[in-house]
Amino acid sequence: MDRNDLMKLFRKIAAEIEPKDYGQVTEADVITDLGIDSLGLAELVGALEQELEIRIPEEQLAGVRTVKQLFELVEQGLELKGAHP
Repeated sequence: MDRNDLMKLFRKIAAEIEPKDYGQVTEADVITDLGIDSLGLAELVGALEQELEIRIPEEQLAGVRTVKQLFELVEQGLELKGAHP
């Protein structure tokens, strides 16, 4: 999954959690500035994990502030999934 596909999925799931237009979201955006609080982030991550069949450890989420940082964790999860199908 490339970053464009990941962004599309992020926008879709984010809109389900906090209904608004995420069409202009970039990787540099701070997640809380998008109206997604810590509970929303947990929901978002859970939905990403389910959709992509990956696992992101909770302790790794503590430092996540931007969309880019979240994407990096998702990509790590995808790499681990690929290494252990």
